[in-house]
Amino acid sequence: MALNVPGPLEIAAQAIPRCSSSRFSILIIDNAPEGLELLSRALAQPRLEILTTANPKEGLELFRNRRPQIVLTALVMEHMSGIELLDRIMEIDAATDVILMTAHYSAESAVEAIKKGASDCLNKPVSLKALNERIGKLLEKANERTRYLQLEDELNPNSEFEGIVGRSLEMREMFSRIRRVAPFYRAALIVGETGTGKDLVARALHRRSPVASDRFVAINCSAVVETLFESELFGHVQGCFTGATSDKAGFFEHAHRGTLFLDEIGDMPLAMQAKLLRVLQNQEVQRVGALNPREVDVHVVAATNHDLRAAIAQRTFREDLYYRLSMVEIHVPRLANRKEDLPLLQRHLVARSAAQYGKDIRGLTHRAQILLSQHSWPGNVRELENVLGHAGMMTTSDMIDVHDLPPYLQAPPGSAEHAELSIPARPVDALAAQERFLILRALETAGGNQTLAANLLRIGRDRLRYKLKKHNLRAPDRRRLTIARE
Repeated sequence: MALNVPGPLEIAAQAIPRCSSSRFSILIIDNAPEGLELLSRALAQPRLEILTTANPKEGLELFRNRRPQIVLTALVMEHMSGIELLDRIMEIDAATDVILMTAHYSAESAVEAIKKGASDCLNKPVSLKALNERIGKLLEKANERTRYLQLEDELNPNSEFEGIVGRSLEMREMFSRIRRVAPFYRAALIVGETGTGKDLVARALHRRSPVASDRFVAINCSAVVETLFESELFGHVQGCFTGATSDKAGFFEHAHRGTLFLDEIGDMPLAMQAKLLRVLQNQEVQRVGALNPREVDVHVVAATNHDLRAAIAQRTFREDLYYRLSMVEIHVPRLANRKEDLPLLQRHLVARSAAQYGKDIRGLTHRAQILLSQHSWPGNVRELENVLGHAGMMTTSDMIDVHDLPPYLQAPPGSAEHAELSIPARPVDALAAQERFLILRALETAGGNQTLAANLLRIGRDRLRYKLKKHNLRAPDRRRLTIARE
């Protein structure tokens, strides 16, 4: 077998910008020295650094120190398996492309590897031509990412992936997972709190899947009447029940060769869960009143804000259905866990509100941004969207200010908090404003109890009293706080 196989790798290597100061590199890890030599010679190209080691632990250290764009590793090795090495690499940098090689290839092992973050799983002996093509495509993508990041640093645009805005580590990891699983999944489960954007994640999976050109059909399981559930999902034939005046296709048939999105699947009745499981297993549906089943080819994405494992323990959700759906599971982070994305989201949503209301809104004042940054956002991105939509309607200037925000984000009018919490617009006063805000919020949460408020702020009671005097504040009246909460 020829070692220097021409292919897309050469083109990819030549495509690396000459002006770029960074080099592209590949790390190859294999216990067999002859395999290392063969692969390193076959993949040698200009401007491409190839790192090799026969020890997976040394390979992990090499990865930590050199951060190669691609890792090519054997699945079965001494001291550390390829799967364990994959897990460690994903913990360090989830954007790395990892290719596993194994002499014991199976669909199950390949799916497990992809699920854990691998880009591919190849069968040994590896075809050098196929490997060149795969590495070439990955290098092209790495080159595109490098150029994109350079351009992003210059222009500083919003970070957006398939309509989802975010640049935090949690969001980048989620985007990477969507990219990896979208070409392969048949069923997927999206888990996240209400308002995090699970529907957007479902649509992103659809757009990145092989059925992107076909229908995306959504149904909210919590909004369907239980007695009509089977008819809505699977359809019915004429005369099978009162009101069935004609044959009707269900959502599964309507989504044939496309994607069916089952939102709030945790609210699906147990009886329907059993029938859904059968459809997922057999890829066929039977209309209510029909004798013969119909074949369907559907990608199914389910979403829930419930803890399905707890629901399984309470016998309100089927364990077998959970494992069928959670082969690919994507967690959507809470907004409170990715507050570094707030400026991006604010800019994106303010621009949307400005376009919707026909106003020239440039953004938020500094004090409005501070106020929003201190909110816990229990309603997640949906709450932020509603807040900025309200503010966009209310503002009479080109900048959204504190008084444009919904009342619940502001201190109650006429209270001590409202009088004292006047966040100054000057940046030099921002720190003092944040300190005042945190103290007042802690006092409100503690019902005016200074000892409890000090514990919440993780400072001593004397220190709290000093800060109250420093900012000319007084503890709010407990009775007024109770009325305000009600």
